[in-house]
Amino acid sequence: MRQILLAAAPIAIAVFVFGASFGVLAVAARLPAWSVVLMSVLVFAGSAQFAAIGVIAAGGSVLTAIFAGALLNLRFIATGIAVAPSLPGARLLRSLLAQLSIDESYAMSVRAGEPGRPDGRTLLVTGALLYVVWVFGTLIGALLGPVLGDPKRLGLDAAFPAGFVALLWPMLSGRHAVRCAIGGAAVALALAPFTPPGIPLAGAAVIGLWLAR
Repeated sequence: MRQILLAAAPIAIAVFVFGASFGVLAVAARLPAWSVVLMSVLVFAGSAQFAAIGVIAAGGSVLTAIFAGALLNLRFIATGIAVAPSLPGARLLRSLLAQLSIDESYAMSVRAGEPGRPDGRTLLVTGALLYVVWVFGTLIGALLGPVLGDPKRLGLDAAFPAGFVALLWPMLSGRHAVRCAIGGAAVALALAPFTPPGIPLAGAAVIGLWLAR
């Protein structure tokens, strides 16, 4: 448990910063602070939440915002299939626990697990930690608002992709893994200029799964 928490600590710091950033931006988009925090409690998907807020801030409807967030979260169908055998309990309990499977907790569980079987304990502990700091960061951002400013001004928006690359890099140890990564990246880059947010990620996940057969 201690090793898992120590490994997840740097990611938790980045998640807290971006939770605060989300709270600031959501309040700036004229959403009530309570609804912003409730969104983080119920959704717990940073990219989808930022996309939804972006739609609302641009004058889009709530349904359009939900659609944009749902597209971004399509990739979790693939990760959910991958982690299902590692989670305890019956189907309903596994479905609830799978809500803790986000990009970062999934990557850490894959690193800690065996080939083809992510480590369930790492997934749940890391996911629970990140959930707490994400909600707390959102609360701080929503309450303090303009006092905090936008963390992106300091270049902290690079923390998530840099941290995720650091998690994935050790997995590229074989030709098969490199082929999956290159295939997914190529599809995402090809789709990005022409498709809505979420489609490139979903396409990359599908291709990665196909190449991993």
